[in-house]
Amino acid sequence: MNMTEPMFLALTALVDEPRHGYGIVQEVERLSEGKVQLKIGTLYGVLDRLAAEGLVELDREEVQSGRLRRYYRLTDSGEHALQSEVSRLAGTLQTATERLSARRGAVAVRPSVAGGAA
Repeated sequence: MNMTEPMFLALTALVDEPRHGYGIVQEVERLSEGKVQLKIGTLYGVLDRLAAEGLVELDREEVQSGRLRRYYRLTDSGEHALQSEVSRLAGTLQTATERLSARRGAVAVRPSVAGGAA
């Protein structure tokens, strides 16, 4: 499964407890330190896809202030998928970190060509 950032963050938001749609939106914003602000339409598309894959499921429905709130929870498959994505991202991060360190080392020993002196 190709996991998008909104999918990754929605799964992460559900790790500790079931949440309703707006609760997921708020938790994603908190987790991303305000960098990701999911629109409700995007969120429900993500939740539909995650549910179709068996990664989340409906936990319960409650009526609050005359509106139906659907709470979603992470499934065991969702936990495994999230852990796999975390491992994949950690490997990618390690590779990028190593390459940046190597580049800094190469840049530090590379002779300067500035000035054009011959």
